[in-house]
Amino acid sequence: MMGLFKQKPLTPVELVHHIRDLLTFTCPNPDITEAKRQDKVRELTRLIHEVKIVLYGDDMSEPHEDACAKLTQEFFKEDILRLLITHLPHLDPGSRQDITHVLANLQRQRVHGHYVAAEYFEQNTDILDLLIPGYDDPETAISFGAILRDCIRHQVVAKYILESDHMKTFFSYQHDPNFDISSDAAAIFKELLTRHKSTVAEYLNNNYDWFFVEYNKLLESSNYITRRNAIKLLGAMLLDRSNTTVMARYVSSLENMRILMNLLRDSNKCIQLEAFHVFKLFPANQNKPQDIVNVLVANRSKLLRFFSEFTFDKVDEQFEADKAQVMNEIENLVPKCETCESPKECDGLNC
Repeated sequence: MMGLFKQKPLTPVELVHHIRDLLTFTCPNPDITEAKRQDKVRELTRLIHEVKIVLYGDDMSEPHEDACAKLTQEFFKEDILRLLITHLPHLDPGSRQDITHVLANLQRQRVHGHYVAAEYFEQNTDILDLLIPGYDDPETAISFGAILRDCIRHQVVAKYILESDHMKTFFSYQHDPNFDISSDAAAIFKELLTRHKSTVAEYLNNNYDWFFVEYNKLLESSNYITRRNAIKLLGAMLLDRSNTTVMARYVSSLENMRILMNLLRDSNKCIQLEAFHVFKLFPANQNKPQDIVNVLVANRSKLLRFFSEFTFDKVDEQFEADKAQVMNEIENLVPKCETCESPKECDGLNC
C-alpha cells in the first residue's frame, strides 16, 4: 500500500525554492535543535543531488530540455548562486562537489538562444567579490576555483575581473605555498588571459607596465611549477595574433630578454623549451632596440655555441627550423650606434 502513496517529485521550480529555504539551516541556529537542523541539511543535500539529476540525467533517464530551462531560469531569478556561495563553506565536501557540477551545467544552459547565466552576471558582477576570496580558505579554495572557472566562460565576468584589483590578488595566489591554491589560481589566470581574445588584448595594452612587472616575478619564482606555468602562458599570450602590439612591446625590452636568457638555462627541460619559443621572438624582431642588438652581438659566440648544443629527446622539424633561424639572425646581426661611422668599426659596446 505504501507504493500507492509515493511522494510526487518536486518540479524544477519547487526544487529551487526548497533549496533556497533550506540553505539557511547550514549554519547553527539557536532557535532550533541541532538534530532538526541536521535533518534539514540532509534534506538539502538530497535536493542538491536531485537538481544534478535534472541537469545531467541518470541511469534511468536523460535530462529534459524543458525541465532544465525552467530550473535554470528560476535558479538565477531567485539569486540562488549568491546564497550558495555564502553557504558553501558550511556544507560537506560531497555537497560542495555536487554544487560545482550543478553550477558548471547551469553556466552552459541556453534558454531561447541566450545564456541565462551571462544575463545574470551583467546585473550581478558584485557576486564575484564574494566568490574570489574563497581562495583564502584552503578547505574551500578548490570548490570556489571550479565555480569561478566556469563563470569566466562569460565575457562579462572575465572583463570585470581583469579590470578589478582581483588581478593583483591572483598574482599573489600563484605564489601561495599551498600547491592546490597556487595551481588552481594559475589555471584561472590562464583562462582569464586566453579565453576572450579582444578583451584580453585591450586589458594588456591598457595595463602593460604594472602587469609585466608582476608577471616577470612569476617567471623568476623559486618554484619551478610557477615558472613553468608562467613561461607557457607567456608564449600563448605573445604568439596570439590578438596581442601583436603587446608582443612587439615585450620583445623590445632588454630586461625581458635577460629573464628569457636565464630561463633558457633552467634546470627543467620543459621550461627551457617554452622559454625558447618566447626568446626566438627577440632576434626575429625587425625593429630591435640598440641595447638588445648590442647584447646579442656581445654574446654572439656564447649564444651560437649554446644553441648548437640546445636539443631535446623529442623535437620536431619546426623546432629545428626555428633554432636555425634564431642562430642565423644572431650570426648576421650588425651592431648599430650613432657614434661610429660604419658598422664594421662598431662592436656595440665600446663606443
